[in-house]
Amino acid sequence: MIHKSSVLLILALLIGGCTTKESPDPPWGMVYFGGGEIIIGAENTLPNEAPAFRTDVDPFFIDVSPVTVSEFRRFVEETGYQTEAERFGDSVVMDYETGRWAMIEGANWKYPLGLQGYEADDNHPVTHISWNDANAFAEWAGKRLPTEIEWEYAAKGGVNSGNPYSWGNELVENGVYRANVWQGQFPIENSAEDGYLYTSPVGEFGKTEAGLTDMGGNVWEWTSDTFRLYEGNPALFVENPDEKVTRGGSFLCQKEVCYSYRVSARQSHSRESATFNIGFRLAMDAR
Repeated sequence: MIHKSSVLLILALLIGGCTTKESPDPPWGMVYFGGGEIIIGAENTLPNEAPAFRTDVDPFFIDVSPVTVSEFRRFVEETGYQTEAERFGDSVVMDYETGRWAMIEGANWKYPLGLQGYEADDNHPVTHISWNDANAFAEWAGKRLPTEIEWEYAAKGGVNSGNPYSWGNELVENGVYRANVWQGQFPIENSAEDGYLYTSPVGEFGKTEAGLTDMGGNVWEWTSDTFRLYEGNPALFVENPDEKVTRGGSFLCQKEVCYSYRVSARQSHSRESATFNIGFRLAMDAR
């Protein structure tokens, strides 16, 4: 005897239908997330991460890694685009000798420390990119910046595991660093135990279980969202439409000062801001 459910499946296949929706193949260099319910934010951490709340996320694709210098160079060569840092003639760099931020003449995506510094490596994340620059690249690439909820969903691998980091529970696993962050006393001394004073090659510290790299440390990443406090946060706050959310922390983050390589950590910068520790990755709808 043929079970009724088997008959229904056969009929569905015969008329060209299917009862199971397969995950779409992601574009090259991207990972697919099917969406669903996720907890965003965290309690008992920084005030701007609370209160934690549940929300639904639509399916989306997101880049495996931040956009690299070589990828950005291709965009510039094909379009002639000039970044805001190039047009301004300077950009923001932290001086490791003084521990202070400074506007450095000639600092841009090609020369992260200025014209007297090193030339950016092709396989490192591109930096000195403003929110406006990132959107210009996204339009050229046929993509968009992720929302900050998509970013956090991806960092968590779509799972409410409670892990503080995209890769798990510990910054150092079996004696190996899982992210490019600051070691030593910030900002006086960076011992660079992870091997890098500044940015590192994308993917250098491995992939998350979901297949993403650099979802903590290396560079802050722009999202599409205007910064605002989560609903229910009692702090007094005036929303500024020019302040855009960045996620992920950077090579400057140190636990006692800037514990921002956690999945729920968030910060904001004005849309024209460009510094030597801000980059971006892109996303796409998947419906």
